[in-house]
Amino acid sequence: MINAIAKFLGEILDILFMGLNAIGIGNIAIAIVLFTLLVKMLMLPLQIKQQKMTKLQAVMNPEIKAIQEKYKGKNNDTDAMTKMQAETKAVYEKYGVSQWGSCIQLIIQMPILFALYRVFQQIPLYISQIKDLFLNILGLNGNAGISSIEGYADTLNEIYGKGVDWSNTNTAVTTLNTFTTDQWNQLKDAFPAFSAMITENLDKINHMNTFLGINMSQNPGFGLHIAFLIPILAGVTQFISVKVSQAGMNQPDSDNPAAASMKMMTYFMPIMSAFLAISLPAGLGVYWIATAVIQTIQTIFINMYYDKIGTDAIVARNVEKRNKKRAKKLRI
Repeated sequence: MINAIAKFLGEILDILFMGLNAIGIGNIAIAIVLFTLLVKMLMLPLQIKQQKMTKLQAVMNPEIKAIQEKYKGKNNDTDAMTKMQAETKAVYEKYGVSQWGSCIQLIIQMPILFALYRVFQQIPLYISQIKDLFLNILGLNGNAGISSIEGYADTLNEIYGKGVDWSNTNTAVTTLNTFTTDQWNQLKDAFPAFSAMITENLDKINHMNTFLGINMSQNPGFGLHIAFLIPILAGVTQFISVKVSQAGMNQPDSDNPAAASMKMMTYFMPIMSAFLAISLPAGLGVYWIATAVIQTIQTIFINMYYDKIGTDAIVARNVEKRNKKRAKKLRI
């Protein structure tokens, strides 16, 4: 399923990049931001439902907590547990939501998120114009390239420092996409007959990959250079996104296990994103930044809308919608 979704999303990204390239701004970073905006807009209905559930959860939690306190310490009492479940279900019924609503939203989104991660981690495989440039260098598209030289794979492995199956086109393209400037220079020296051809194609690749001096295919790493802004912004923007999404939520008591979970999400996840963005291609970090910024903006406007109409109106609509579904089932 994830492969199929990734292929579909990759085709959309490829079409978007070709459109940008046609008007003279064929750049990976710009394509990533616009593509992320498009995906987030398509997923907006799911986010709206999630935000609505968050709003209602803030109102429901005190009632649910009261029920849990009522039956506290009766975990071994089957009748008490049955009554607790029935009373909890009644609260959800009262507000017109499903007990599994949040889980369903996450289940729907997870395959899409995994597929997006795959696309951005292997961008050259999905953007045909960039993939063709790598194939030109390798000589795997009908033209003469370094693969026509005997022992080319061994030479490439020496330059890369690891054993790679260079006969596999996808593996070869994604590996070349991680090459540093020093490795590209070694490649030119190792294949002098194709040095001019490598330089010509590499210049085009770098032009498409580079934005504000940052190569989207390279890992930012540690150091005082502009690329290090990517992991910093990835962590900061995700932290802001999480804080905004939690606005208006009832904060659980410190002794509640949910409190530790919420704290981890607020602080640990942004820090983890920042560290991962250091060792992963900058393009993936740009995707995380764009996602966090767009999601923050969407969350703010969705919350403003729900604050304006009020919780009572949300509950009334939910109950009406649920009653209609029940009436429809009864007619069937």
